[in-house]
Amino acid sequence: MKRGSHTAAATGPSQRQLRVGELVRHALAEVLARGDHADPALGKTLITVPEVRMSPDLKIATCYVMPLGGKDEKKVVAALEANAKPLRGEVGRRLELKFIPELRFRLDTSFDEGARIDALLRSPDVARDLDDKNNLDDKNDGDDE
Repeated sequence: MKRGSHTAAATGPSQRQLRVGELVRHALAEVLARGDHADPALGKTLITVPEVRMSPDLKIATCYVMPLGGKDEKKVVAALEANAKPLRGEVGRRLELKFIPELRFRLDTSFDEGARIDALLRSPDVARDLDDKNNLDDKNDGDDE
């Protein structure tokens, strides 16, 4: 296979993308925690940055954010988008990169997805299926003796 002929989607992000994403995540979290931004609306809300995904050329950073407590999610994302350029400047001051990536903000839904899966696993139907499987395993273990 030729070098570089496989797609990034098939192999996942490179080590460099992951490393730069973590650097951007830490810098952005520091900026948001310290309140080093012009918009007072962002200063009133604690914002978690669980993940930053970098484009293959490292020029676009998609930042997944979640306001603490999950309040005013859409307003927070809109305020971050409106202040993307000043935030990019603050992040750039904290990083030593050749190009400072463009920041794009998305609401992080992984917490909701985790809660949904947890509720699904605790549902009576799943518990019943797990009990049935355990009973079958116990019966099979008893046959061996």
